[in-house]
Amino acid sequence: MKENQIPKATAKRLPLYYRYLRILNNAGKKKVSSTELSEAVQVDSATIRRDFSYFGELGKRGYGYDVQDLMQFFAKTLNDDQMTNVALIGVGNLGSALLKYKFHQSNSIRVSAAFDVNPDIVGRIVDGIPVYPMTDMKEQIAIQQIDIAILTVPAQRSQDVVNELVAAGIKGILNFTPARITAPSDVLIQNVDLTNELQTLIYFLHSGSEEETVAE
Repeated sequence: MKENQIPKATAKRLPLYYRYLRILNNAGKKKVSSTELSEAVQVDSATIRRDFSYFGELGKRGYGYDVQDLMQFFAKTLNDDQMTNVALIGVGNLGSALLKYKFHQSNSIRVSAAFDVNPDIVGRIVDGIPVYPMTDMKEQIAIQQIDIAILTVPAQRSQDVVNELVAAGIKGILNFTPARITAPSDVLIQNVDLTNELQTLIYFLHSGSEEETVAE
């Protein structure tokens, strides 16, 4: 892989390419062109070629891309060849819905534990996932070698919980709360604000503008 920095917009498109390559591979297709990929994933072919160029020569001029080789390359790039254990923090309405999601687009993501303060939920198995008390969080994160946490706690509690997660060794947080949390520079935070996304969609709907699927 080239040493230059991969743009964030490119990184966001990699799972999209990988998912479609898996579909092609399962269908027995041997090769694919950037034009075919473009039509399938709704990203223009020039952008696809530029995205791929950050990783070196992935295809051959006049041939296109070998589906299996490219799929395996992105599997390794996205760490989809290694199991990543994830914890869900907060088993309320949103948290419960996320537990039902089986992350079928990846073979390597497993929600292995959930944590909550509600005594009616703690100690139960919810959609196949054990729910532990918050007091057990640090211990279970270490035992289960959990690297990533999904945060769905009330906004006013979010920063305190983040501090506990950092102390427990968590290296990545997917934040579904509206609060803007902070963490040390070696902990990655991805914010998912559903209300903000919906309001942005409504804005573009009524302004007559078209929002790009993935911003550059």
